Amino acid sequence: PPSEFFRQKLFVMSKLRVLVGVKRVVDYAVRVRVAPDASGVDLSSVKMSMNPFCEIACEEAIKLKEAGVASEVVAVSVGPKQSVETLRSALAMGADRAVHVATELRLDQELQPLATARLLAEVAKREAPDLVILGKQAIDGDNATTGPMLAELLQWPHVTFASKVDVAADGASATIDRETDAGIDTVKVDLPCLVTADLRLNTPRYPKLPNIMKAKKKPLEALDAADLGVDLTVVNAVTSVKAPPPRPPGVTVANVDELLDKLKTEAKVLS
Repeated sequence: PPSEFFRQKLFVMSKLRVLVGVKRVVDYAVRVRVAPDASGVDLSSVKMSMNPFCEIACEEAIKLKEAGVASEVVAVSVGPKQSVETLRSALAMGADRAVHVATELRLDQELQPLATARLLAEVAKREAPDLVILGKQAIDGDNATTGPMLAELLQWPHVTFASKVDVAADGASATIDRETDAGIDTVKVDLPCLVTADLRLNTPRYPKLPNIMKAKKKPLEALDAADLGVDLTVVNAVTSVKAPPPRPPGVTVANVDELLDKLKTEAKVLS
């Protein structure tokens, strides 16, 4: 129909603007240690990287642009000045520009999910994206709440734990597969909407050296969290952190009968 034709032509002309959130966390391969004063994880001299689920979110946004669905990918990060390195990684992957919301609050304890969601909501209001993609959770706090909170603040539909994202030809809706304990749910939502990325959504690319160099020249806007009118008061304070107790050493058994006996009498996993 002519109306459908003009809707699709309009979508091709406008395309989508995608806002993707990235967080600076302790690298997933680092074996974390508790600080001597038991105040939290020791972050001194520890390798920091982009949160793995944020990498997946960034990759999906870039793939949408490469497919001609999105016209611009904007990366945003909330955190200390070192978060600029994380944003440069997103730019090297293929994001067009970045926004850094500066705060010196500790990201894994002091800057809590609701405050983060409120800061991201202020950025979203400025950027007016059609789609927001976040990682489903950060590996430091494991809260998995910032995405849903942000969607609620924006009054947008949202789909969590996405393993596949398909934007309709007219750009008005998206069909998303989400992973659940019971299987795969397929959900259709109107845009604008928010999506949180699960592990199997894609495999993030490794930036090539030329792209890393180009990323240094891409626009990066700096904002101060204090200027966005968001209350960053710490609501839930971490009083102390303890390392898990060491696992007891394993034992060698002489035969299957001895193994079964230990599983019954000591481990009590067999009856």
